[in-house]
Amino acid sequence: MESRGSVEADPVGGSVRKFLFSPSIWSSLFPAVGVIRTTTSGPRDWRLILQWIVLGATVALAVGTVIERSREAEDY
Repeated sequence: MESRGSVEADPVGGSVRKFLFSPSIWSSLFPAVGVIRTTTSGPRDWRLILQWIVLGATVALAVGTVIERSREAEDY
């Protein structure tokens, strides 16, 4: 049984790595701390719902950007 130490041998590890080291993912997750604090201690009104919607959209855009850049990199 041959053991390989490269990313190409494990495509799952390679795909997770691109998300973990992406600045866009990290910058979209930092505001989650404030939203969670507001959820636990702040008022529950329409603004809280809007904060969660915006946070979800921001994370979705960041994930989509990482996936798109990955596909573009594979094309070259």
